[in-house]
Amino acid sequence: MQTSSLRRQVKNMVNQYSEAEIKVREATSNDPWGPPSSLMSEIADLTFNVVAFTEVMGMIWKRLNDSGKNWRHVYKALTLLDYLIKTGSERVAQQCRENVYTIQTLRDFQFTDRDGRDQGVNVREKAKQLVALMRDEERLKQERTLALKTKERMAGAAAGSGMGSGSLPPPYPGRRTSQPSMTALYGDDFSRSRESHSSFNSASSSPRRAASDMEQARPQTSGEEELQLQLALAMSREESEKPAPPVDIDDQTQLQIALSLSKEEAQKPASPPPVALDMDEERQLQIALSLSKEEHQQVVPLVVPLVVPLVVPLALSQMAS
Repeated sequence: MQTSSLRRQVKNMVNQYSEAEIKVREATSNDPWGPPSSLMSEIADLTFNVVAFTEVMGMIWKRLNDSGKNWRHVYKALTLLDYLIKTGSERVAQQCRENVYTIQTLRDFQFTDRDGRDQGVNVREKAKQLVALMRDEERLKQERTLALKTKERMAGAAAGSGMGSGSLPPPYPGRRTSQPSMTALYGDDFSRSRESHSSFNSASSSPRRAASDMEQARPQTSGEEELQLQLALAMSREESEKPAPPVDIDDQTQLQIALSLSKEEAQKPASPPPVALDMDEERQLQIALSLSKEEHQQVVPLVVPLVVPLVVPLALSQMAS
């Protein structure tokens, strides 16, 4: 295993990249050879998955913004983008149109290596070709149709000879957890062995029909893809709003819990009864009379000031007459 490949796998584990992001990083590495067509075909199939599509395109835009010394990242990202526009989801071309300025800036890409060779010329030329393709709708449709037919023909030949599983996209597990996958640990050797095993099983059980079913399940337009995305979001929201499942407790456990609660209740100290006043009836009558007398004395002073102002003027008027 080369040092660059080992370093890339370590970064994959440290940054916890998803399977889709790892494939894009592998296809756009700094290794001095082009991205394998089989790997680009896998990435193109992943773009039909709404989750993997976001991860694939995010990593491609990140590669396109790399510095000059990583010119291979930029050139291979353009090569992969050209392949995805022709054989991947239609959302790839749509997003490229929305971010065409990023591709246009690469027409002025400059980098000269230590030997004085202009390594930016390949990037500039590829960016010009890609921008021209994006601006020509009719040419893009023709090249996309031709590329898809070629891919289906190659996939059918591989399925017929038992070398592959046709156009059946690989299952996508989504973003990885903290545990690295076997592919990240052991590289392409484990991936190829797993694919060959699955290819053998699929070839022995009608691979053409499975490939045809998956082809029919793919969205044919951007509207269908948008609908799939909305359905996925709705299902995720519905799953998160489900109440927690009830705890399954057997009868014996319930009986033990009831007995323990009853024992705790019995061990609690009893509250003391209310203290009754030990008084005879005569004493109670005296207290009631004294309270009544106090209330009467409080009311009388309030009545007298109201009566006096009325009586005095009346007496004075009678004396004057």
